Parts: sequence; structure tokens; C-alpha cells
Amino acid sequence: MTDPIADYLTRLRNAIGAKHRVVDVPASNLKKEITKILFENGYILNYKFVEDGPQGTIKVALKYDPINKVNAIKKLQRISSPGMRKYTGYKDMPRVINGLGIAIISTSKGVMTNKKAAELKIGGEVLCYVY
Repeated sequence: MTDPIADYLTRLRNAIGAKHRVVDVPASNLKKEITKILFENGYILNYKFVEDGPQGTIKVALKYDPINKVNAIKKLQRISSPGMRKYTGYKDMPRVINGLGIAIISTSKGVMTNKKAAELKIGGEVLCYVY
């Protein structure tokens, strides 16, 4: 697998499309950080790290509206890829849907949202957009 972040986002997209409640994803430190950001911003219901085997897995519980069964995540879009990296400075921080969505940025201080990176005045690699 050449792009584990794209694989992670695709697994989430496929589970949302199939209306699954829980999706299992192979774990890595970057995927754990992205999962924590999605949970803190209310895009997923819950998550659990399971240590089984050498790599482990992340169990992600997807969040649906109880009345009309619409998922909290409308779109997951990979921005930077291994062949074409996209970087941004803190002055040119992307705004996703005019501030309603989030961009996940990998910075020198760790993985964080675009709002947190702009607040700390640091730039980095734009991993994905979530809204």
C-alpha cells in the first residue's frame, strides 16, 4: 500500500456508503491522530484502539442522525498525496466550506486542524478536508 491515509479515508467513505455502524481500520500513529481529531470535532461517535497482532486496529463507530439517518461526515477528500504533496503556510490556511468544515494539517507540532494551526501560526502539509 503506497498511501495509507487514502486507504483510511476510503474505508470510512465505503462504510458510510454502506450505512455501517462500525468500521475496522489497520492502525498507525498518524491514523490514530486523525481519528482523535474526527472524534473531537464531532464527525464520529467513538473510537477504540485494539492491540491485536503486530499492527493493531482502530474500531471507528460512525455517527448518524437518529431521525433521518444522515451521516455526520458529508465528504472526506484527500488533498496531499505521495506523488503530489500540498503544503500551506499559516497565512494561506485553507478554509473548508467557509469555516464549516475542517482541514487536517500535519505540522511540526503534530497533526491538527486548520483552525488550531492558524491559531499557533504554523503551516504544514494539508492531509485532507472533512465536512
